[in-house]
Amino acid sequence: MIRYSVLALLVTVTACTSKPAPPPAAAAPNTDVTANHTRLLGDMKPVVSVKELMQYLIDPAGDYVFDSVKTFVQPDGKVVEVEPKTDEDWEKLKVGAVTLAEGVYLLKIERPFTPAGDRNNSVGEGATELSPEQIVAKVNKDPVEWNARIEALRNVGLQVLDIVKKRNTKELWDASENLDEACEACHRSYWYPKEDQNFYRDLDKRLHDLPAPKKFSPGRSR
Repeated sequence: MIRYSVLALLVTVTACTSKPAPPPAAAAPNTDVTANHTRLLGDMKPVVSVKELMQYLIDPAGDYVFDSVKTFVQPDGKVVEVEPKTDEDWEKLKVGAVTLAEGVYLLKIERPFTPAGDRNNSVGEGATELSPEQIVAKVNKDPVEWNARIEALRNVGLQVLDIVKKRNTKELWDASENLDEACEACHRSYWYPKEDQNFYRDLDKRLHDLPAPKKFSPGRSR
């Protein structure tokens, strides 16, 4: 009887010890896409709104890129092409590229979207821009898009930095176009999304329906 009891006990112990251990609990995914994964040496406190940051930092930095290559026609009909030629020209372009690539990351810091009292063109009939509250709601609803827009602008800054190293003037035309597309895509999404195809179609119709200006008929001098 004791022999059978020992045998039953061995079977029970073997069954318990051979049972596979449960897999470790999976770590919760980090869903906070706005989190900064780069260590900061201190707190960061914004000084101005997003609108002011764009006006006084990001836009001027972009102008270094836009103004670096362009073509215009002088009054005498001569076509003039502008491009960086001197060390000073390339250094100025690098200033813009560094400011753009680094400065655009300041948009990741939560701050007001407009100065106090600035409602954008969001009030009244025909308003085409979002209010500050609407922009905040849009960013909170889809922070992935907001960060993607920031990265698109930063990528242009990095592209220009690479162009400066190689001094490849031809690639500057592509970079300028990429910058324009990145800026306009962001503006259409967060600033004036109501300026869609229907808006411009209605605008063209209103302009077309305007009465023609009267011809000027100078009176006789007496």
